[in-house]
Amino acid sequence: MRTTYDPAGITWRKSSYSDGGDNNCLEVADVTPATAVPVRDSKDPDGSVLCFPAVAWSSFIATVKESRL
Repeated sequence: MRTTYDPAGITWRKSSYSDGGDNNCLEVADVTPATAVPVRDSKDPDGSVLCFPAVAWSSFIATVKESRL
């Protein structure tokens, strides 16, 4: 099944490690149903949105956190 999201109706957030600027940042959104995680480039908010399966995104985040130890 393909799910589509209206980017205008989504609240986007950046990492708390972001410097507050728009350089080199990804923005993610929490959506319902929580089966996918939309991701976009903060420098191009009207551009493309990639949607990753929630399980894959969780695995990616866990790997990033683990690599910082």
